[in-house]
Amino acid sequence: MTVEFCQPEPRGADRVHHHRAAAGNTAVAEEAAGVLRAALSGTASLDRILLKAAAGAGKSHVLKKLVAEAVGHPECSRVAVIAFTNKQVHPLAAALGRSLGPERVCLSVSKARYEEVPEEARANSTVVTTASEVPAECAVVVSTSHKLGAIGELDRLTEHLGVGRNGESAFDALFVDEAWQLPHHLFDRVAKAAPITVGVGDVGQLPPLEVGANPWRGDPGFNPYRAWPTDFEDDERTWSVELPAVWRPAAGHLDLWRAFYPQWRELHCVAAPGDRALAAEGLSGDNAAIWSQVGTGVPTLLEVEGLPEPESPDVDLPLTRTVESLLDGLLAAGFVLQHADYDGEGAPTGETSTARPGDDSGDPLIAILATRNQAVDDAADAAERLRAKYALGETEIVASTVDSWQGQTNRVTVAIHPLSGATQLDEFNSAFGRLAVTCTRATHGLLMVTRPGIDQLLGEAPARPGTPIGEPGDRQLPRQTHQRILDTFARGRIAVGGEH
Repeated sequence: MTVEFCQPEPRGADRVHHHRAAAGNTAVAEEAAGVLRAALSGTASLDRILLKAAAGAGKSHVLKKLVAEAVGHPECSRVAVIAFTNKQVHPLAAALGRSLGPERVCLSVSKARYEEVPEEARANSTVVTTASEVPAECAVVVSTSHKLGAIGELDRLTEHLGVGRNGESAFDALFVDEAWQLPHHLFDRVAKAAPITVGVGDVGQLPPLEVGANPWRGDPGFNPYRAWPTDFEDDERTWSVELPAVWRPAAGHLDLWRAFYPQWRELHCVAAPGDRALAAEGLSGDNAAIWSQVGTGVPTLLEVEGLPEPESPDVDLPLTRTVESLLDGLLAAGFVLQHADYDGEGAPTGETSTARPGDDSGDPLIAILATRNQAVDDAADAAERLRAKYALGETEIVASTVDSWQGQTNRVTVAIHPLSGATQLDEFNSAFGRLAVTCTRATHGLLMVTRPGIDQLLGEAPARPGTPIGEPGDRQLPRQTHQRILDTFARGRIAVGGEH
């Protein structure tokens, strides 16, 4: 009997798409730019501007706009732009250099990382390894938080470049990309780089570091490993706002996105129903039913029963082999992903683009995600076998830990649910950010696989506090939140037999 899927209950909340959705982000970006201009001019008494984005909201576009506003302001000599990792600052430098001019953007990296800078970043910025090499005429210095926060680095930059228009610091504004990924103790090292800090990022991602015990036991309300913006959410010298639209997901994923950001006033999707599609001729039976469901854009949860026992709940080779079998069937059918093209304002152009195995361009076609390194090793072996069998490029099918994949985009996600096979909710498998990253990477479809038992686990597991060690913030997922998120999935079950 072919698998049948139970669809999620329809939600009656208002939703808009295309240019009407994108206009919300445009309005917020314009408002934020006005607040930034006022802060630079001294007419607004602000130290911080925080732009909260859902995954796939197009925050990079907003960040570039705000940087351009700052460097074009008469009360701004130069700005610093930082992120947590090198793989984040490289595309930032390239994008800013393309929009502002390569001569105005400097990428500062450590000597040990110099050879890792990609050609696109080198072509669109000046790459340096010491403060004394930063060109005097550059308006934007891009760096990791570690590099800018190194001992004496800010002093060396101030000595070399001089102070900005503020009269004290080398920079007049500090921009932090993926701000909620930066722990407080690292932000403290760069906090004095400029009198105004602008943080942009996804509030629903993984925290900077999982904390088992608060090292600052004398003050249970403070933890240096918490994301730094959480300390300023109610501060009178902080202005914060939410971006109300997402560009990444298919329309069917909107209820899932909203389940991760339930406290937001509004959240809409630029993609409308019918804008994205997965077409695969030649599929039959369960394969046809499963991939047809995934292709609707509604997130899909597939429970797999009849498997041999796993090594451990989160290192499940039999379940990984089931994933490989499903992908093998999809690739054998020669599937095609279709998506409507939009102009810069979110309106459809009338054109449709396609992506198929063998194109080897753009975002990865398929990402296989799991939580543990050993599970990803098994998934990587499966991806390698599939690439070899169908002559695919290295980036067409990838396997990754959820933690390493945050900030990335792919077309189709196939993931092992963090709670698959679990007997209890613990600080690792129930983390809010870990599930959020898993669910919010795909542009076309999400297939989550699991062993049976999640509903029983969530119904019977002892209640957990919302956060570890009583901290404020959305650090953990109580079982009720897990249930709310699962309610947005279409759900089906298959039974397998034989060797897996």
